[in-house]
Amino acid sequence: MNRLLPFAALAAAVVFVARREWRRVNAELDRTRGREVPPAGTLRRDAVTGEWRPSR
Repeated sequence: MNRLLPFAALAAAVVFVARREWRRVNAELDRTRGREVPPAGTLRRDAVTGEWRPSR
């Protein structure tokens, strides 16, 4: 029985942290809901690095 106690405590801590993170993310999404996102424009590949970047 003593071996299960640390695992139960760890599982409870993981659930606690996951629930808190879930609520934080949902609160952030609720704050941004309804806002309009500006268009990003056309993406073009950078010739030097090969990364895609928005054109200006």
